Amino acid sequence: MNSNTSSSAYKDLDPAKLPSHVAIIMDGNGRWAKKRLLNRIKGHERGSETVRAIVRACRKIGISYLTLYAFSTENWQRPRSEVTALMTLLKKFLESEQKEMLDNNIRLYAIGQIERLPKNVRQVLYKAMTLTKKNNGMILNLALSYGGRAEIVKMVKEIAIKAKDDIIDPDSITPEIISEHLYTSEIPDPDLLIRTSGEMRISNFLLWQIAYTEIYVTDTLWPDFGKDEFVRILQDYQQRERRYGKV
Repeated sequence: MNSNTSSSAYKDLDPAKLPSHVAIIMDGNGRWAKKRLLNRIKGHERGSETVRAIVRACRKIGISYLTLYAFSTENWQRPRSEVTALMTLLKKFLESEQKEMLDNNIRLYAIGQIERLPKNVRQVLYKAMTLTKKNNGMILNLALSYGGRAEIVKMVKEIAIKAKDDIIDPDSITPEIISEHLYTSEIPDPDLLIRTSGEMRISNFLLWQIAYTEIYVTDTLWPDFGKDEFVRILQDYQQRERRYGKV
């Protein structure tokens, strides 16, 4: 796939109809490698190049929030060698992209059970988040050791404790209060969710937040996903009518 999207392709997008928040389930790294008789890690390495390209595209197009499902709570169950390699790749990515995020006014954010990440990865992650915290051009939100059900359980526990301590009246609990106790309390719900590799499932991702999110599934494996296809998906999104349950 041609990754050199021309500027004219961006011009075909209506700035008034752009999604504010795009979330992506990046799937297919392992299958990409298997098709080429390569180690699965090679697929993840190639996938990190796609991350870089899509982040750049979002910044150029004017997307305000990009959430990437980078590592799920279930991914800890993969072979230890693969998990170790993924953590090494994550650390390397965070180190290599700090300058680009600073140069392009991108703020790094992260959601999930961050405490489960290896200490050296956490240190690099927190450093990158601190360095970029004043950037306001775009938020790159990485879902790391993230699970939608675990997030909801955490939220329920926090609200239950506050209700027990008379901080919150159970009768006054609203969807807004629930949202305030999620990892994404500072980020609007996604307008568009993209899943690569053709799998028709949500995979425990942003279960509360995607209640009215537009969904687009592409058969393209994540390492092959490029800016041209991303723009075409945005064009498709701009043709949709979002009714939020109304007529």
